[in-house]
Amino acid sequence: MSLDVSPALLEKAERGEVDDAEFVACVRDSLPYAWDVITSMIADLEGSADGFADHETPPPSEAERGQLLRALASDAIRGGLERHFGVRLAFQNCHRVAAFRPGEVTGERYRAFVSPRGQLLNQSPELRDC
Repeated sequence: MSLDVSPALLEKAERGEVDDAEFVACVRDSLPYAWDVITSMIADLEGSADGFADHETPPPSEAERGQLLRALASDAIRGGLERHFGVRLAFQNCHRVAAFRPGEVTGERYRAFVSPRGQLLNQSPELRDC
């Protein structure tokens, strides 16, 4: 299961749309490792002059790896996080994540990060099954 959804939030979703704040709070509470990775990148991004921050540390366990994968592989979760933080998230593998300011998504660093070349250069045998 990707998220721990409270009965009240599930009931609200069954009746209609859930707002981003409620959804993001559910993500934060359900995926604390992923939340910590993303919020630390956002903090780094706020202090960055080049509009880019990334995270390259492998997760400490499979449980944390799963949280990061769930957060970034779900269009709804990733989109909610991007809207909440006002960034564009880019994801290469189980641990390589980057946050870009919206104006940087047309820049060279973003294009290089999301390119096939960038993906290939970020591979290593020890991360083959991540």
